[in-house]
Amino acid sequence: MALAPTGNRTADRPPSPTPSRGFLSSTLGKKTVMAVSGLIMLGYLVAHVAGNLKVFFGPEEFNEYAHWLRVMGAPLLHHEWALWIVRIVLLAAVGAHAVSAYQLSRRDIRARPTAYVHRRRRASYATRTMRWGGIILALFIVWHVLDLTTGTVHTGGFEEGKPYQNVVDTFSTWYGNVIYIVAMLAVGLHVRHGFWSAAQTLGVGNARRERLLRGLANGLAVALTAGFVSVPVAVMTGVVS
Repeated sequence: MALAPTGNRTADRPPSPTPSRGFLSSTLGKKTVMAVSGLIMLGYLVAHVAGNLKVFFGPEEFNEYAHWLRVMGAPLLHHEWALWIVRIVLLAAVGAHAVSAYQLSRRDIRARPTAYVHRRRRASYATRTMRWGGIILALFIVWHVLDLTTGTVHTGGFEEGKPYQNVVDTFSTWYGNVIYIVAMLAVGLHVRHGFWSAAQTLGVGNARRERLLRGLANGLAVALTAGFVSVPVAVMTGVVS
């Protein structure tokens, strides 16, 4: 004899020991946040290095570029509104990137409470140093803002509205050059690994595109590092003075 239905079968099941989480709480979601925020920061770096290279055209053009940053969007936007929009978006991207990286790191540690006996030999130098590179860059951003934006730690007499002279002052000191060059090397390693990882996370990478994507990652890393480092080197050698 057939048994009578007992009602809602879903309700009769025991509760799942691990309730489903939202996409952003999942590992893939956090990696996606890291990929998107990383690409936003990469776009900023490309624009930033292009602006920095204007220092080679002399103080008038470089200072004019710095002034344009404060009035871009005019007359629709008020003074520095567009600049503050860029700053807020960039700050949100940096925050989301850092928080997601930390959460993924903690999740990875919980998944393997005992350290590996042997490290994977195939892991690249950039992969192994991503975490330390992120810390170096976070500390550099704070120093960079206090040096060339607010002038708080600037040496040589910070001059408001004269970024060219402020840049020359900073890179006329040995420690200013060391801090900046080390940070830019960290940027190169971060971009090289991060661009590749972002492509894989967003589903752009595949076997056919692997060589192209690796070439783009390496090319971007070298171009950005060389572009940024060229400024302190130019000041040290007297090309920019």
